[in-house]
Amino acid sequence: MQPLAYPPDSRVLYAAWEQFITTRRLDDEVLQIMDPVILRSWQRCTPRLDARSTPRLTLLDRESLERVLMNHFDLIAVARPVMEDIHQFVEGSGFVVTLADSSGCVLDLLGDPWIVEEVARLGLTPGAYWDEGRMGTNGLALALLEATPIQVVGPEHYFAVHHPYTCSAAPIHDVSGRIIGVLGMSGREEASHPHTLGIVMAAARAIENQLQTDLYVREANRRLAELKSIVGAVSDGLLAWNHEGRITHLNAQAGTILGLNPWTAVGRSLTEVLNPPRLILEAMEQGKSLRDVECRFTVEGRPIECLVSMQPIREGSQRTVGYIATLRRIEQVRRLVHRLVGAQATLTLDDLPGETPKMRQVRRQARIAARGTAPVLLRGEDGTGKNPLARAIHNESDRADGPFIAINCLSIPHELMASEFLGYEGGAFSGALAEGRPSKFELADGGTLFLDEIESLTLEVQAALLQVIETGHVMRLGGTRPIPVDVRIIAATSADLGRLVSEGSFRADLYYRFGAFIIEIPPLRERVEDIPLLASRLLARIGRQLGRKVTLSKEALTALMRYPWPGNIREMENALERAVAMSEGGVIRLSDLPVTVRGRYVLLPGAARAEPVLTMEEAEREAIIRAGWACRGQVTQMAVQLGISRTTLWRKMKRFGLHPDDFKNGWQPRSRT
Repeated sequence: MQPLAYPPDSRVLYAAWEQFITTRRLDDEVLQIMDPVILRSWQRCTPRLDARSTPRLTLLDRESLERVLMNHFDLIAVARPVMEDIHQFVEGSGFVVTLADSSGCVLDLLGDPWIVEEVARLGLTPGAYWDEGRMGTNGLALALLEATPIQVVGPEHYFAVHHPYTCSAAPIHDVSGRIIGVLGMSGREEASHPHTLGIVMAAARAIENQLQTDLYVREANRRLAELKSIVGAVSDGLLAWNHEGRITHLNAQAGTILGLNPWTAVGRSLTEVLNPPRLILEAMEQGKSLRDVECRFTVEGRPIECLVSMQPIREGSQRTVGYIATLRRIEQVRRLVHRLVGAQATLTLDDLPGETPKMRQVRRQARIAARGTAPVLLRGEDGTGKNPLARAIHNESDRADGPFIAINCLSIPHELMASEFLGYEGGAFSGALAEGRPSKFELADGGTLFLDEIESLTLEVQAALLQVIETGHVMRLGGTRPIPVDVRIIAATSADLGRLVSEGSFRADLYYRFGAFIIEIPPLRERVEDIPLLASRLLARIGRQLGRKVTLSKEALTALMRYPWPGNIREMENALERAVAMSEGGVIRLSDLPVTVRGRYVLLPGAARAEPVLTMEEAEREAIIRAGWACRGQVTQMAVQLGISRTTLWRKMKRFGLHPDDFKNGWQPRSRT
């Protein structure tokens, strides 16, 4: 019945029902007062149902009913409290509150005992189906079919046995709008009232809202569980606090880093649990974020060094409601840096080619040095392989799993050397990074720091290096506390440090510190026998890089062994790289080598052009010629200049076809090269 058609006239409704059942049609006057929804339902029921008979009841057995109830557990759990509230307000009025699923199967029933017993005799009981096809026109069925709240009063029911009753019902929708059930109130016809339909509509809406809320809560809980799993899986510590400074979250990693129990720390004041550094407090006051800054927390009097990133949590675009910070142990960050920076330290002493006695001595000394902890000094000309030897010593030592940090001291400007080596605290000087910078000793903690061309260090940095060696602590620029470091120092030089000490440009105490292990690396010209093996190793590596396999011809190898290699291994590597690029057919020929190598020319330090490499005989003849021109052929003076006796000089001049008069008459002897 339409809610405005009140009060209902049962006699008129019954007459309309009687006319329709008898003639299957209604007069025009009756049509004006009939609810179209009711009329359509009668028209659907007439072909298959006998309105004067008792409807055929379909009732589920106990096992099937239990399965249906279990499938609709969430709906029942939400609807039951609402049904109890309705019953509490209408108790004693002769109404029963009914819940059915989307197929019309009754799930739950609640009401006054006498009316419950009465409607049960009609088949309104849990497990019974009250769809239109079985039970004709009724409130529960029409609410499901028409998807709208509806009230069916007395003779509006299709079956005559239902005429003494009234039913108000409203569908229940899920979040997607799909009908999942229906809520109804049934009672005697004389108790019908439009307010009953309003109660059912409000109750159905309350159930829908609660189902939606439960869905959102479950989704929120699921996402919270995901978030907790993610937070728990993150290797960094996470610390969050609200705008009042109270800790709202502390994951297990942060608890481990700070030495706190997350369960007891959450809810307490941040300053009560730990003493945040000034940098974090200032960022909070200004509402700024921090990125990878070194901070020192104090927890129960214990200083804890962390690398911190902090981000404000804002509500909208302006208001800050809290902060979240990630924490990483300084040691953890250093280990990560160690893996990245020290990844190249893979050489071993067996990878250093050379079987000459001098190279075997170098490897023996290096193995002894690797077993020790004292500083090591590598001395040798440029290009002799001091850096690979330092890496090999590192890998032979107990620090092989630690970092290997290599620094060329000459490449650092003097004015930046102190800050580069010692690091600095945030704000230590104008232009310094706010988060500060760790020292090179900290980066090499647990490993090896290799200082190439150590003679280039300023005296101030030499003093700091000596302090680190002696105390095992480093003090950053602008810092107030010493930082413990465990680092092995290996230095390298091609200079005469003893002379630099006497000149005052190198500290004597630091020089003596390196006196325990000094390894002299011979130049390549002093181990010619190693050149074939070295060249083979270099060609194999160059070939792998270029994807080519190249070998040396006999003539090319002979030229390599005759050349003095003033640039040592580095020069040989460059020469072979060029030769590989010039070669054809996978063989390096003499013509592929640089002209300085195949022509026995060498570029001497400070020289403007390459000079020929002389044999001992050629060098002697050249020396006599130069002395002859300098002394104008005076044999006695020539002998003094050359440091030999007159007799020896005459004998050598005769052997070389020279005469003193050659230098007096303007004749210029040709030097044989």
